[in-house]
Amino acid sequence: MKLKLADGREIPVEPHKVRIVQKSYLVPIEERLRAIREGGYNTFLLRTRDIFMDMLTDSGTNAMSDNQLASMMVSDDAYAGSESFYKLEDAVKDVFGFEYCLPVHQGRAAEHLISKLFVKPGDVVPMNYHFTTTKAHFETFGGKILEIFTDEALNTSSQEPFKGNLDLDKFADTIKKYGADKVAFVRMEATTNLIGGQPFSLSNLKAVKKMAAENGIPLVVDGSLISENAYLIKMREKEYKDSSILEIIREIMSLADIMYLSGRKSCSVRGGMIATSNKDHFDRIMPCLPVYEGFLTYGGMSTKEIEAMAVGIREMTELEVAGSSVDMIEYFVNRLDERGIPVVTPPGGLACHVDASRFVPHIPQLDYPAGSLTAAIYLTSGIRSMERGTVSMERDGDGNDVPSDLELARLAVPRRVYTMSHVEYAVDRLEWLYNHRDLVGGLEFTHEPPVLRFFFGKLRPKGEDWGLKLVEAFKSDFGSDA
Repeated sequence: MKLKLADGREIPVEPHKVRIVQKSYLVPIEERLRAIREGGYNTFLLRTRDIFMDMLTDSGTNAMSDNQLASMMVSDDAYAGSESFYKLEDAVKDVFGFEYCLPVHQGRAAEHLISKLFVKPGDVVPMNYHFTTTKAHFETFGGKILEIFTDEALNTSSQEPFKGNLDLDKFADTIKKYGADKVAFVRMEATTNLIGGQPFSLSNLKAVKKMAAENGIPLVVDGSLISENAYLIKMREKEYKDSSILEIIREIMSLADIMYLSGRKSCSVRGGMIATSNKDHFDRIMPCLPVYEGFLTYGGMSTKEIEAMAVGIREMTELEVAGSSVDMIEYFVNRLDERGIPVVTPPGGLACHVDASRFVPHIPQLDYPAGSLTAAIYLTSGIRSMERGTVSMERDGDGNDVPSDLELARLAVPRRVYTMSHVEYAVDRLEWLYNHRDLVGGLEFTHEPPVLRFFFGKLRPKGEDWGLKLVEAFKSDFGSDA
């Protein structure tokens, strides 16, 4: 929650007490250089022991509440008919309004089943923006992704409140060009991960639903960050300023034919689900569940996670919970913006996104500026961020790199994990790095997997070893720093 101070400033105040802590370590910068070299300048390949602040993702890294942890102790471990599942089913009905719930082990498992059952070769799937695993699944089953975001979506320096909106004119043109029968469904992601965690508005979602329904096209909502999207609707869409988070979530879900999510985000627990009130959809998906995931009443999750997810779904409707990471992200972004450091604005619901194209403009896009920046951030701070740029894309059929629409270094803000002092430390180190950005160079692959290469690919500095130069400059100002 945000509170106003006597001097007029608003700051995020953590609406919780810290009762259990986990140690973290800031290893010396010399050790960080060794670690990033061993990891092939890929932050995914760093070990936890070498990381001070882990801002790679908010997926599965959010702090669970005391009530979630307590619920795990009373789980029913039955293979079939687990009472824990029926608690989850009740939470899905009460909060989301869906009749049917199909648990899966995580969000990409939901994407796999939806792709397998609803995407045919030659189909197109329009959406407000893709996510890496979503794109991989849909294309694996012969579909084509059509990103029909608005013109403002890729403007990283903007005050447009809903850059996650889908362009309605482009949607109409898509239907006219391909025919409604070739549109598998339209997908709306809350919030758009790869373009800065930007939300969609309810007015836009209603218009998308209307057009889709008129043409017999299902609407699929990725609700992984539905709580945060609802909070941003409340803060930014005037019609809903007096609505509760629960009311906004229910209205969003009332428009969806199918909803799926990764429980690792808004639910603060590992797992996932597909939900619908359409019995035909349920009857198509349900037989595949035991083949690929598990029996209907556990779906590849442990019953402890199912119990915690049921609690997490209810807790995500609380204003202080829905806004806990959003408010911290806003503070983080504004602090960097005040210092002239290029960040995606307005702040979104997932992370603080640094615009690598403007941070290190001297690095050509095919030398992976976002990848270079994430490595440099780790070297100078011990903070692990994530590359969301061309490294996260796939090569085309001729083996050429496909430049990403944006080059971002994503510093995720897991819910209820870090404090104001952590953010201030991150701001300070990013400011130092920005003042020495000319020392950062490009990267080139030394090992490149054929798909989702950002997970396990290894790179090295292109040309001179700029990592060593950066370390030397840092040590002249801070010494060993640990």
